[in-house]
Amino acid sequence: MLEHLKDQAPDKILALVAAYKADPRDDKIDLGVGVYKDAKGKTPVFRAVKKAEHRLVDEQTSKVYTTLAGDPAFSDAMVDLVLGDTVARDRIAAIATPGGTGACRQGFELVRLANPDATIWHSDPTWPNHISILNFMKMKKSPFRYFDEETALVDFDGMMADLAAVASGDVVLLHGCCHNPTGANLTADQVAQVIALLKDKGAVPMIDIAYQGFGDGLEDDAATTRAIAGAFDECLIAASCSKNFGVYRERTGVLMAIAPDAELVKKAQASMNFLNRQNYSFPPDHGARVVTMILTDPELRADWEAELEEIRLGMLELRKQLAGELARLTNSDRYAFIATHRGMFSRLGVGPEMVETLRKDHGIYMVGDSRINIAGLNADTVPILAAAIVAAEKG
Repeated sequence: MLEHLKDQAPDKILALVAAYKADPRDDKIDLGVGVYKDAKGKTPVFRAVKKAEHRLVDEQTSKVYTTLAGDPAFSDAMVDLVLGDTVARDRIAAIATPGGTGACRQGFELVRLANPDATIWHSDPTWPNHISILNFMKMKKSPFRYFDEETALVDFDGMMADLAAVASGDVVLLHGCCHNPTGANLTADQVAQVIALLKDKGAVPMIDIAYQGFGDGLEDDAATTRAIAGAFDECLIAASCSKNFGVYRERTGVLMAIAPDAELVKKAQASMNFLNRQNYSFPPDHGARVVTMILTDPELRADWEAELEEIRLGMLELRKQLAGELARLTNSDRYAFIATHRGMFSRLGVGPEMVETLRKDHGIYMVGDSRINIAGLNADTVPILAAAIVAAEKG
């Protein structure tokens, strides 16, 4: 049997991680992998997470399964974090999932279960795993223009022109904040125009929000998601706790389905429970329980929010430093967009040849489309990266 398996193309980002580890140079810089790193290059455990885990060890008396949907308290806490009071809780079905990836996958599964003919529209570019999962599931998909390589801003005219072809019942996948891989976000006015277009077309929005708190703050980063969720009778939301709680390996995420009435909420919840059962049965609980403890305990939450804000402000400072250093070295503002982007990522807008030159000659690793992880930098490596970029440009 196994001899009939086909070789699978390696994940480009994971392959980049392996190449970085194999590079013997001491001055190499990893800007590829999408995890937060502090100034020492470490991915720390949040203070509040440590405290919650200690408390959990002391207080937990059983490891028995929760429910197919996970602990209801986790769903309640995440609905409050992401949506606030935008949508009545009794209009929302929710399940815990293995990370944001699991939430996206189960969201796509729910779409296929409800409307197998639906096309999933996604930004070009988008997180590569969106495309990979949709391809594997053999679901219909279509890109819409999103990023202008020349200006490093959202190509809003192109986006709206492409979305004009959306059909009733199609699903439009949007990023809640901190767009991955570009770092370029829609403005509030642009979000309003997208909402009007999708409502006119009869489309269903699906939001992937993986970086809440990494851009402009917890509340501001939720604004786009809340505006969209509040405008539609139906909406899907995939949320991840990996980044903003630093619980990457605990695989903690949630899928929410907003419905217009109690009967459809009940039907959606039953279908989502069913999908969990078919895929992995009961979702992981440790990370979800830690997150719930943090969000519902005032002291833990205050400490978590304070540390998250430190991280956010640190990334903004690195953005300003890199943009400023590049402006100084190039005597131009063509990299000024780095300071205006939000979240962990930005695309430099350079070609694959230059990306390879940066890796080969300078030990700087980034994804082939020139996406860099801002959190992979520190105050000492920013000047090194800027000088390398300028040197590579000159050939």
